[in-house]
Amino acid sequence: MQTNLADFIKGTPAGNEADAILRTCVHCGFCTATCPTFQLLGDELDGPRGRIYLIKQMLEGQPVSERTQLHLDRCLSCRACETTCPSGVNYHRLLEIGREVVEQRVPRPFVVRATRFLLCEALPRRWIFRPAVAVGRLLRPLLPAALADKVPVLAGGAARPWPRPGGHRRRMIALAGCVQPVLTPNTNAATARVLDRLGIELLEAPAANCCGALRYHLHAQEKALDDMRQVIDAWWPEVENGRVEGFVMTASGCGEHVREYGNLLKGDPRYAEKAARIAAITRDASEVLAAEQDQLLALLRQTDAGAGQRVAFHSPCTLQHAQKIRGVVEALLTAAGFQLSPVADPHLCCGSAGTYSISQPVLAGQLRDNKLAAMGAGSPAILVTANIGCQTHLQSGSKTPVRHWIELIDERLNGAA
Repeated sequence: MQTNLADFIKGTPAGNEADAILRTCVHCGFCTATCPTFQLLGDELDGPRGRIYLIKQMLEGQPVSERTQLHLDRCLSCRACETTCPSGVNYHRLLEIGREVVEQRVPRPFVVRATRFLLCEALPRRWIFRPAVAVGRLLRPLLPAALADKVPVLAGGAARPWPRPGGHRRRMIALAGCVQPVLTPNTNAATARVLDRLGIELLEAPAANCCGALRYHLHAQEKALDDMRQVIDAWWPEVENGRVEGFVMTASGCGEHVREYGNLLKGDPRYAEKAARIAAITRDASEVLAAEQDQLLALLRQTDAGAGQRVAFHSPCTLQHAQKIRGVVEALLTAAGFQLSPVADPHLCCGSAGTYSISQPVLAGQLRDNKLAAMGAGSPAILVTANIGCQTHLQSGSKTPVRHWIELIDERLNGAA
């Protein structure tokens, strides 16, 4: 694709990056076949190729309108198009550049700005989010259906206990996070118990809260970078002293973002090297277990791993498209004796996509219902996933329990609560 960028962005780092990305696109349109919003709306401008044209026109100096903003806002950033693209177009990065320009050119209505501000300030802070969820649950029966649907319904009770510390030479750190410890506190605890059986001690650094993904995708980049620096500051002493071998991500959305730390902070002289190092030794929980597969299988053979409970797995976009981790969780669940129920169109997004279910509730609801229909086709007893956002979004429309897959492995190894 030939380009002629306007003076306002030509020669800038963002302009040079966007220009290089645009030139890799060959207009083939393969991306539209796997784009969830194009499938729902059938509008070229609500598919990756159409959005690329909109961004190209904008960067070449053509007018930017609320219509441009709408089509870019509708993108889930699921990156299914990147998995499909034969030319390797770095679409998600181009979208970030385009959205930043739109934010500067097209003012949002007050209500939208206020909502985004509240999301930026409340979600990353547990001391705000926890009581807000508690109040929301109390008032849920009195709320209109559209609002009640946004109140998380997952149990937020006490997690099962962590293993005793200090029992192993190998040590790793899990991100405590912001939303997950409030809504599903057992996720990290279950991971700790599984890793304990594999000879790995799992820790949390209390000062490491939000990974920065929430604010970054709401265009509060400076605040997001501060969140990232806070996480690095909390983790770095353990890395510097060689006390841990790496970091375990139990939310694939956080995992995707932490693995981008090196790129996102490459211009920060104080943090660039630290960010790159942390990104390099970050692993999804499924990767950690797969690396210990022989020992894990030996442990599973000592348990009742052949119960054959039927489960349907939803692979989050941040796991399969962003981190390129495919088939690993499925293999672990199969090895643990679960029967995997087939799921049609497993590449499609469930509609959670960070705060997308709040900003685009109609589209998010349609995608959720489609995903639940696909997952429920085989009549599974449990639905499982690998990301807290997907888990809460799917549970909001499902009577079947939606859980993190690591909890099922934990129960096979250590027994149910």
